[in-house]
Amino acid sequence: MGLEQLVACVVEADMDNVEDMIKKELDAGTDPAVILKDGLINGMDVVGEQFESGDFFLPEMLAAALTMKAGVEYLKSHLVGDSNESAGTVIVGTVEGDIHDIGKNLVTMMLEGAGFEVYDVGIDVATEDFVKAVKEKNPQILGLSSLLTNTMPSIKTVIAALKEAGLREQVKIMIGGAPVTQEFADDVGADGYASDAAGAVALARGFMGN
Repeated sequence: MGLEQLVACVVEADMDNVEDMIKKELDAGTDPAVILKDGLINGMDVVGEQFESGDFFLPEMLAAALTMKAGVEYLKSHLVGDSNESAGTVIVGTVEGDIHDIGKNLVTMMLEGAGFEVYDVGIDVATEDFVKAVKEKNPQILGLSSLLTNTMPSIKTVIAALKEAGLREQVKIMIGGAPVTQEFADDVGADGYASDAAGAVALARGFMGN
């Protein structure tokens, strides 16, 4: 029953009680990895489904993601071999010329909740900084966000720069943002496109074979 309550806690964005519920589970001897997977991640999966079906909107999704993030932070110290638990490494950032970050931040929180190690390189990120981050962090996935039509060409520039640096083959590239489409993703040679944060998590899991 406890984990069902934790799932509900995430879905209802009950920030006040999430840590207490996790503590109760830990005190009862529940495996921290089970709390993460069947409680917090499962809760966010439900939120993603509600968002997809139109029952939830962006404010509810953000609130739930913040609640889940608080739970993950509290649980982190209890996860034995936490670094080994990672579902994969992802770099995310908004491309040069674009300062929007709500969607990117939501994707970051949901990916972290799904067990990914995420490096958010920020907004208005220069092409060379994306290349540098891929070199340094060696991620399996790079997420590029563009919310303005006139910054969409920057996505193509980043992909071209990664090819030039010999790094393109080692990283899966997923893109998103209001004006971005699957057709655009195909045109610029991205590996995938997601229209929202829940889709981005599903895409990342697919890339990692999960």
